[in-house]
Amino acid sequence: MPLELFTVGEPIADTKAPRDVPIKDRWNERRFRARLVNPANRRRLSVIVVGTGLAGGSAAATLAEMGYRVKNFWFQDSPRRAHSVAAQGGINAAKNYRNDGDSVHRLFYDTVKGGDFRSREDNVHRLAEVSTAIIDQCVAQGVPFAREYGGLLDNRSFGGAQVSRTFYARGQTGQQLLYGAYQALERQIGLGNVEQHPRTEMLDLIVVDGRARGIVVRHLITGEITSHMADVVVLASGGYSNVFYLSTNAKGSNVTAAWRAHKRGALFANPCYTQIHPTCIPVSGDYQSKLTLMSESLRNDGRVWVPKERGDTRDPREIPEDERDYYLERIYPAFGNLVPRDIASRQAKNVCDEGRGVGPNGLGVYLDFSDAIQRLGKKAIEAKYGNLFDMYNRITGEDAYETGMRIYPAVHYTMGGLWVDYDLQSTIPGLFVIGEANFSDHGANRLGASALMQGLADGYFVLPNTINDYLADGPFPKVDATHPAVVEAEQGVRAQTEKLLSINGTRTVASFHRELGKLMWDLCGMERSEESLRKALDRIPEIRQEFWTNVKVSGEQGIFNQNLEHAGRVADFIELAELMCVDALHRNESCGGHFRAESQTPEGEALRDDENFAYVAAWEYTPEGVPPVLHREALEYEYVHLAQRSYK
Repeated sequence: MPLELFTVGEPIADTKAPRDVPIKDRWNERRFRARLVNPANRRRLSVIVVGTGLAGGSAAATLAEMGYRVKNFWFQDSPRRAHSVAAQGGINAAKNYRNDGDSVHRLFYDTVKGGDFRSREDNVHRLAEVSTAIIDQCVAQGVPFAREYGGLLDNRSFGGAQVSRTFYARGQTGQQLLYGAYQALERQIGLGNVEQHPRTEMLDLIVVDGRARGIVVRHLITGEITSHMADVVVLASGGYSNVFYLSTNAKGSNVTAAWRAHKRGALFANPCYTQIHPTCIPVSGDYQSKLTLMSESLRNDGRVWVPKERGDTRDPREIPEDERDYYLERIYPAFGNLVPRDIASRQAKNVCDEGRGVGPNGLGVYLDFSDAIQRLGKKAIEAKYGNLFDMYNRITGEDAYETGMRIYPAVHYTMGGLWVDYDLQSTIPGLFVIGEANFSDHGANRLGASALMQGLADGYFVLPNTINDYLADGPFPKVDATHPAVVEAEQGVRAQTEKLLSINGTRTVASFHRELGKLMWDLCGMERSEESLRKALDRIPEIRQEFWTNVKVSGEQGIFNQNLEHAGRVADFIELAELMCVDALHRNESCGGHFRAESQTPEGEALRDDENFAYVAAWEYTPEGVPPVLHREALEYEYVHLAQRSYK
């Protein structure tokens, strides 16, 4: 690839995982070698946590319980409104309650394979180890997991696995897990150990003498811009799927906190790794503002199919069995409807491209429950998925018990994020990044029910053990509002805010976001090619130029102004989109959710190039007009054999 789009910098490596012991012993060994902070000293140390989802809420509660002074920031009115509340299907854990052959090693293997061998072994094995403790923690908090008749916790299957390891609470697992973390957080707030800052958005990271020491925030009600200092900063601000405008994420989900940290020196890893979820309600109109997920758990009992003949618009109940193509069961007999998300999504796109899609615009496939209802009874299906069927009915006006669901792939989760080491620390000392905001565990494709697992693993069990090693050097020199680094960061935030309000152009913020999102979906979405990515890279700078000269941001600074909030986020999305396309173009292979049209097997599966691309791509920010710098972290596989993925 020509180097005009990027330059190559020094390699990067994780030096925190103790590689001198077997992988099964590394997490215990790291915890033992990490320095500790005694309880009396913890009271003298302060931690900023940005976000209150599963990762942020659990981290803030746990660190406060340990004795640290925690300041917690979130932009919603309540921690309960973090986007984790929308997760539906379940959380993985290698407890082997079904006695079907599950183990820590199998969960580790399934996760590395599901990520198409583009994740770091050390982090994934730790995640599998910690998974069992998460369930015990949540049960102790009162999370109402589904139970079998005898009272034992129930499990169901998810894509990419041949065992039942997913714990769930109907289709509301994320909500129930978040409420558990929220109760723990509220307890610490009530005890005075957590200082809460609702309705505040982080707009910059304060770096003093090379260390992260604070953040600049804007209060979303009053418009007040203030700075807050601490000994360490933890980002738990979620993913960046809304770069595509239409996604399953909440409308407020954004990349701003992570991106502003990236602009301060934190490397951004694998930005092109985005997950397309196969079971979403299809787009219904040009002015739709978001998409709705139907849980992957539905693929346990629902069967995916399309008509065998093109243009068959009959009611699905009128199409006989011998005229239906259960294509996932046909192509992947070993896994059937439970293949990983990236594979199920591409196959849905393929049958729709063939003209066999269903629904008004032909962009849909059926997820049919008639067999399960006949076998188990409608009441059993209602008990498992009733709220999901109700939600589908409210959105579409259709009864999925009678006609099945119409689904189509949509952008859901992002595997890319800020680069972190085994301790979850970024390339900026003192900046730790947890949950979806980091890149560490999922490789090029996340297995279903693993997001909740990672968020709670990071917040409850990993970060509280690793952050001690950094804070053992504290407390650090006091930093106040008069420090030059604080003044410079605040001035930068105020200057950008004033600039956005002063442009007074003719185009709305939403119109720019919608155009950018459509461009990214069309050219850097489910399928990418050199031609499409270069086309995107030609257009994105033009969008940025027009945005900064012709956007109209109404209202004022010192008031509640959602238009101003949105403008700042879209400005960051535009810059991120360009890096995503550079990353996707430079990675001339297919792996997981990154599918390059030029790199596929004769059967149409993703074709990796392990010789040239078995690495993490960690990008260094450079000013506009200067190509970004690529730092490679080589991926080494000691315990999982590199192989072409097969789910047949």
